[in-house]
Amino acid sequence: MPHLTAAPALLLAAALAANAQEAPKEAAKPPAWNVNTPPGVAKTVNIDVKTGTWMSVDVSPDGKTLVFDLLGDLYSLPIGGGEAKPLTHSIAWEQQARFSHDGQQIAFLSDAGGGDNLWVMNVDGSGARAVTKEDFRLLNNPAWHPSGKYLLARKHYTGTRSAGSGEIWLFHVDGDAAKNKGVQLNEKPNWQKDLGEPALSADGKYLYYSQDSTPGRVFEYNKDSNGEIYKIYRQDLSDGSVEPFVQGPGGAVRPTPSPDGKYLAFVRRVRNQSTLFLKDLTTGREFPAWGGLSRDLQESWAMWGVYPSFAWMPGSKEIVVWAEGKLWRVDPFKGSAAEVPFHVKDTRELREPMRFAQAVAPEKFNVQQLRGAQVSPDGQRVVYSALGSLYIKDLQPGAQGSPRRLTRQDEAFEFAPSWSRDGKSIVYATWRDDTQGTVRRLDVASGKETVLVKEPGKYLEPRLSPDGKQVVYRKVRGGALTSPWHSLDTGLYLAAADGSGKAQRISKEGDGAQFGARSDELFFTKTSNTSEVEIRRSLTRLSLADRSETEVARGDAIGEYSVSPDGQWLGFT
Repeated sequence: MPHLTAAPALLLAAALAANAQEAPKEAAKPPAWNVNTPPGVAKTVNIDVKTGTWMSVDVSPDGKTLVFDLLGDLYSLPIGGGEAKPLTHSIAWEQQARFSHDGQQIAFLSDAGGGDNLWVMNVDGSGARAVTKEDFRLLNNPAWHPSGKYLLARKHYTGTRSAGSGEIWLFHVDGDAAKNKGVQLNEKPNWQKDLGEPALSADGKYLYYSQDSTPGRVFEYNKDSNGEIYKIYRQDLSDGSVEPFVQGPGGAVRPTPSPDGKYLAFVRRVRNQSTLFLKDLTTGREFPAWGGLSRDLQESWAMWGVYPSFAWMPGSKEIVVWAEGKLWRVDPFKGSAAEVPFHVKDTRELREPMRFAQAVAPEKFNVQQLRGAQVSPDGQRVVYSALGSLYIKDLQPGAQGSPRRLTRQDEAFEFAPSWSRDGKSIVYATWRDDTQGTVRRLDVASGKETVLVKEPGKYLEPRLSPDGKQVVYRKVRGGALTSPWHSLDTGLYLAAADGSGKAQRISKEGDGAQFGARSDELFFTKTSNTSEVEIRRSLTRLSLADRSETEVARGDAIGEYSVSPDGQWLGFT
């Protein structure tokens, strides 16, 4: 077998060593983010309180101990009240603690792993561990299955806006958190109407939950709590069937079954007063139990629950609930309540906020955003809008000098510039709140302006035809931040590029109108919803001769199409 002699072997070792020294070193990886050890200057503050805000509370199976959350930590408290004992103490935010049915563990919600997930710990606060490691569809409102082997939780879903919906999922308590993906028990009603606050009957047969049941698919803030916003639904876990279980004026939220299976406690609005109610599970009778609750969140969006979770005492005769900053032991059959006093004397670790001195009104400052930048057809200049005015800058190699103001008028904001094919003129839109908008054309060499569209309106995306004789633009509705007036007959319009004649509407819908190589046809984009959260964008060719339309391209999640000037290529984002 061939082998190296001593001398060549030493030379090879030396060469390898040299190469190893010459090899570039890998950049050191930054330390993994740890919620409990964030960067910054640490600071410890003292808290000494006897009241708290929006506190979830639970009762141990033996009825001797309460667990509640306060300012992101969990505390235990004797049922008679007194000094609260901290069970968690970290920067991570812990909340919504629930005792297991054997009283040995506590399930809770924590963001210690970077996002809201299910955790469990021993009742003394030791042995905390993650049950799930969701990194996108985060969890809240844990609830124990009577077997003690599973946890239910609400999984949060968002689609096209932050006000999302929820589903109830089941997770094994002893599973590998990283692989514990759970089992789906029901499906969100849509992508914007809330579903949550899961609770199981004592025998594990029924799942109760609340759901925003207002009409339509879009979340709205202006809801009438005197009518019906939320309903409580009951799902039979043996066959998956679902029925509206508590409904009617004032709505119904935070379902909480009694341990003996005879009653369902819930929260209903009576005019402006959130009220604790009971539903007799034998007769169906519903009656008010206590009117001392704090305001629920039915009109708003309530990802973590419409009211803080509360609990029955083991004998099914009393309920412990938070209201008006305090904990209360309520006799729902007599309508009476006694305060359970608590005292929390603890500390919190904070980080000093980062602050930098800012000159509020300097004489000069750098513009941080250039809007609607458009390069001239010859590639030598770029025009853009900044601070409400149009600017132009030379792009030739070695070009010196700062951008310069392109226009002279100061009566309106200027935006959406677009070059003519010969690079001699620019069309753009203007806006001012009192007189609204116009579409204008600017001769770059002389600075002469021509108002092409004088009628007040909200105008966007003006584009000149290749022959420079026509301009296409979009008229949109007002409302919200702009005036609703002059918002009729919206759509795409075609006008003479010299300002003569009357503009013609060529389409009632669409955006991004543009010309390709020809002046007798243009392209624009149509938007359609293929589902509640999926948007399709289709590029359409429009013949200006006979107004016929042809779909050229389409795709999901397309932001913008751009047709090349020669009409041979299509770009999109």
